[in-house]
Amino acid sequence: MIERLQNIEKKYNELTEELMKPEVLSDIKKTLSLTKEQASLKDAYEAYQKYKKITNDIEEAKEMIKDPEMSEFAREELEENEKKLEELTSQIEILLLPKDPNDDKNVIVEIRGAAGGDEGNIFAGDLFDMYKKLAEKEGWTVEIMEEEKSEAGGYSLISFMVKGNNVYSKLKYESGAHRVQRVPVTETQGRVHTSTATVLVMPEAEEVDFDLDMNEVRIDITRSSGCGGQGVNTTDSAVRLTHIPTGLVVYSQTERSQIKNKEKAIKILKTRLYDLKMQEREKELGEERKSKIGTGDRSEKIRTYNYPQNRVTDHRIGFTLNTLDRIMDGDIDKVIDALITEDQNRKLRGE
Repeated sequence: MIERLQNIEKKYNELTEELMKPEVLSDIKKTLSLTKEQASLKDAYEAYQKYKKITNDIEEAKEMIKDPEMSEFAREELEENEKKLEELTSQIEILLLPKDPNDDKNVIVEIRGAAGGDEGNIFAGDLFDMYKKLAEKEGWTVEIMEEEKSEAGGYSLISFMVKGNNVYSKLKYESGAHRVQRVPVTETQGRVHTSTATVLVMPEAEEVDFDLDMNEVRIDITRSSGCGGQGVNTTDSAVRLTHIPTGLVVYSQTERSQIKNKEKAIKILKTRLYDLKMQEREKELGEERKSKIGTGDRSEKIRTYNYPQNRVTDHRIGFTLNTLDRIMDGDIDKVIDALITEDQNRKLRGE
């Protein structure tokens, strides 16, 4: 552990020196790259500085114990610092766990109404609102990429990008089937129905991740469609992209400009192809995929939202909260933190 921390400290200091060089400061792209690399080491670097101070304090306390006049005070100091060191060592073990290279990326989230017809679509809209409120709390921005509104409310599909710090690290556990139990607005006899909406969270594909060959993409320009109203375009501005080798189809019509719709569609297509590439790589690893939270079967039922009992249960870790109202208002941090902690514990156990 100490050797790894020493290497991190050395690298962090090298990056600090590099970032002070005029030729680096004049290169914005390189500065951003080095700053990002240094930021990824910052927590472990700072933890090691604390570790060195505490171990030094422990050695000083051990020396002071030899002095009869200082021994009682020194024993208290020693006990307190040994406790601090134990807590800090546990934190460092987590900091040194292998990092997901996608953790600091923006994401594209797709939510689809699934089982339950209109109620599934309405719930898809509720989930979108939940993530939008979470984004506001975290200081992230949300941009709608693709939407298919449902006449009864909500969406049969809503696709959106979330931009900010470490977005994927928090939202990657949300992929799967979300089940809702409640009395739908369309229910006339007050019966509780069970419906589902599916969520797919994909890290945004960057240029280095995936090189899209546009010769393999068929581009179709169509007229935008929707549920009616003034917002529906009357010009041919919607863009449909078909990736011929995989058959993946992406449709974008949220902008009035054909160029902007094309840009959005390309971004979605790149991200979906990158996600496909990641899934294939994980399948090659075989059993390892099954032990990971958030990367299992995307049709897996991961969470139930029970409105009559104001309860949310995450089935992957058996975690339940009776604060559904607050969770739907974007206060989902406790669920996400519990998933992150369990994921870290599994890694520490070598699972």
